[in-house]
Amino acid sequence: MSELGYLAFDCDNHYYESRDAFTRHVPRAMQRRCVQWVEIEGRHHHLVAGKLAHAVTNPTWDPIAKPGAIASFLRGNPEGLRPRDLLKEREPLRAEYVQRDARVATLKAQDLEGIWLFPTLGVLYEELLKRDTEAVTALFRAFNRWLEEDWGCNYEGRIFASPYVSLADVDFACEELEWALAQGARTVVMRPAAVWTAHDGVRSPADPLFDPFWARANEAGITVVVHAGDSGYTTHGYVRDGFSAAFGEGDSRPNIKHFNIERAAYDFLVTLAYERLFERFGNLRIASIENGAEFLPDLFRKLRQSRDRLGTIGYYKEDPALLFKEHVWINPFWEDDVYEVEALMGSERVIFGSDWPHIEGMPQPLDYVHELSGFDAAKQRRILRENALELNEPRPA
Repeated sequence: MSELGYLAFDCDNHYYESRDAFTRHVPRAMQRRCVQWVEIEGRHHHLVAGKLAHAVTNPTWDPIAKPGAIASFLRGNPEGLRPRDLLKEREPLRAEYVQRDARVATLKAQDLEGIWLFPTLGVLYEELLKRDTEAVTALFRAFNRWLEEDWGCNYEGRIFASPYVSLADVDFACEELEWALAQGARTVVMRPAAVWTAHDGVRSPADPLFDPFWARANEAGITVVVHAGDSGYTTHGYVRDGFSAAFGEGDSRPNIKHFNIERAAYDFLVTLAYERLFERFGNLRIASIENGAEFLPDLFRKLRQSRDRLGTIGYYKEDPALLFKEHVWINPFWEDDVYEVEALMGSERVIFGSDWPHIEGMPQPLDYVHELSGFDAAKQRRILRENALELNEPRPA
């Protein structure tokens, strides 16, 4: 037991995908339209939709940078180092990054009761396939079957791996949600992005077209996670477009591309409120994971403005800002001002996530405890444990 006197629950952990994660269950006829391996000059890379993917430089993950490798840079770079210098030290791929039993042992050593577990590459590939809805559904149905086999949607009551759901085909989304529920999943995950469909154009995630999915999530009481990924955001020419996790010399210069994650989450979440999704489905629980929280003050400002302007003509039945705080939970970046987030959302809506073992996360999950030192013990416990545990239990309507 940790010095806290209880075990924490980490709502943002990641695995590194195995070599066959994107191929094991994809029908052979679809593999060329989904993900393939290719060797170039002795190194292995992914082809996604027939094009070389640049999301990471080494999708085999071996060797790998250490957890929290750039944490000091994100905190203000007191050592005055370049990101690429912080990434020079690599290590062999650890068993706990790819094997669930090894991960359970690691959780015990880290004083964690449980984790929500998310993809590393899996949250990046829908964007690369979005113009081929059939490929999107084929890949992620297969990916979720790999996930259950290798990690488990609910493994030993400690590892809760999250199936990936795309709204690109609402029937697929509903089928995958039913499958996830049958596996005992406690969350499903999607990217924060407008939805590219095959026949209905690009739609908001709160469009009534997708109400069958939201209705079933509402009925089942499962938590829907919106996790940072490749949301396809353009920089409008200010810097080269495209998602990349590389931290080379060019990427270390400040530019607006570094705000894409927050922009995507802001747009997604405020749209759910603007389009009254929470009025239609009063039992929905949305968890925003690894999207940051610095956008919250402006989001609430915009919701209040919208309420004041449209409330007089009866557009909103309920205050959209209050509904947002009722239905949305926020996992701040560890370097965000958690006290500001708590002041806006309330301690009942802030959840701890370390992003372990990614380079931009924390070297050890409970390094985050220091960031909460200004809260009393009750608020610390809510953020570190109780809020996520409540979200981890289905709440059927």
